[in-house]
Amino acid sequence: MIADIEDKAIKEIYRTAIIQQTAYWSKVKEMQGLTSKAYDFRVKSADLFVDAKEDAFIVGDLLILIQNLDADHCLAYVPYGPEIEPSEENQGFFLEQLSESLRTYLPKNCILIRYDLSWESHWAKDEDCYDLQGNWLGVPEKRIQEIRLNYNTENWNLRKANTDILPSNTIFMDLRKDQDSLMAAMKPKTRYNINLANRKGVTIKSLGMESLPVWYELYKETAQRNNFILGDINYFRIVLTAKANDTESPAQVYLLVAEVDETPLAAMFLVVSGNRGTYLYGASATQNRNYMATYALQWKAMQMAKDFGCVEYDFFGVSPTADPSHPMYGLYRFKSGFGGEIYHRLGCWDYPLDKQKYNIYSSMEFKNQSYHL
Repeated sequence: MIADIEDKAIKEIYRTAIIQQTAYWSKVKEMQGLTSKAYDFRVKSADLFVDAKEDAFIVGDLLILIQNLDADHCLAYVPYGPEIEPSEENQGFFLEQLSESLRTYLPKNCILIRYDLSWESHWAKDEDCYDLQGNWLGVPEKRIQEIRLNYNTENWNLRKANTDILPSNTIFMDLRKDQDSLMAAMKPKTRYNINLANRKGVTIKSLGMESLPVWYELYKETAQRNNFILGDINYFRIVLTAKANDTESPAQVYLLVAEVDETPLAAMFLVVSGNRGTYLYGASATQNRNYMATYALQWKAMQMAKDFGCVEYDFFGVSPTADPSHPMYGLYRFKSGFGGEIYHRLGCWDYPLDKQKYNIYSSMEFKNQSYHL
């Protein structure tokens, strides 16, 4: 099925809307101490899509991050890749063939390939997975998921990972609409809060590295308020300073801060890659929340992305359903108010290269799994 595969220079990774599959993201991870690799693959369109009319070849690529598990073992992690999304009937077989083709290119101590798939969940399309009010009920048990994705494979070797790393549920805004239409599609409360922030004098500024401490203070408040693990400021410095402008797939990063009378109330990272703007990280002050700065911030980010030529805006992470008990329900309630479409991804899937060692690793990971954003 995979007619050809070869390694390529990171700078030659194709332009894409998926940040995590860009040369820019490779640079971010390199500055964190990780090794990344890029590969081209070539495959017949008829082997990907059930309605293909001819045997033309399609060329794609993928970025892989090599993550050490210990001194003797590593895994190959594919963040939101591969980008090419085959017809559902061919997805498992494609991943199987791609994995076997990659085997000889990866380090000999690599025990698995982990695909963090951005492809739409099979269960997002099933009417049986929705209640009478149209609310998504989520995915079935792990065993059922594995049966479905391994359909048409030779070895039934794809395993649903114990945890998803990148968000598997998001909301996309269609930025091809004019601004009046975007506002009209919002929930009344969201629209009101944007206007309220404007009346209260909230202004949005795009700031540089000198304002990183402003961001981090807001981020620390957010972490304390929501009880999540605090990331190191150096990581955000890397995200803001990493450059890949001499490559085929750069990204532009903007640190946006919402203020009132020069008092920071909220901040976020907007990343523009390809034709998509992504809300990558956000934070807000615990005080003065009645200024609705976060609403003004998101609306400004969408306007900026639209001005940059983006056709979509990715809110990057919500709970899968409107379940108040879910740790990301607050994000769901906030982000869904802007009127976009929720999108459910397949999430993380493993292809073991050494089954015995994979089983040991998987058991250890299950005992230590935590919630990731």
